[in-house]
Amino acid sequence: MTGHIDRLSDLARERGLRVAVAESLTSGQLASTVGAGAEASEWFAGGVVAYLTDVKERVLGLVPGTDPCSAACAEQLATGARRLLDADLCVSTTGVGGPDPDGGHAPGTVYLGWATADAVGHRRLALTGEPEDVLAATVEAAVRLLAFHAEGLRPAGPRRSPHQSE
Repeated sequence: MTGHIDRLSDLARERGLRVAVAESLTSGQLASTVGAGAEASEWFAGGVVAYLTDVKERVLGLVPGTDPCSAACAEQLATGARRLLDADLCVSTTGVGGPDPDGGHAPGTVYLGWATADAVGHRRLALTGEPEDVLAATVEAAVRLLAFHAEGLRPAGPRRSPHQSE
């Protein structure tokens, strides 16, 4: 994973990107990992940990009634946090860590959402192992997804500081 966080750090710094995360399943583990990236204070806008459904709805704009273990939920969390934190790129985590099924979903059913200013999408993971294994694999996949999408991004421009030089 170190290679992916290093790549994300390099890309974010080189391109002036702001990166954010939204977490349910991983409860802050992703933010901790991303925040440990090189010079994260220059590019990591932050993260939102929203575990309870009403918090996801109120803070991140999750549509009431959305299955918390779904592509739609993952995409809405990423979109909401990207807007909230004024980021160029956001990745979210949601799903069932286990050890038991939840809401009709098998343990290890995970959705990663991603959002940029121009596009939104998701990735479904079917992970195995104990809950801690599922969480570790989710964080690793989310960091890979952040690095992948950062590859194709250019910053939106000087939207945060009108005095920023070109």
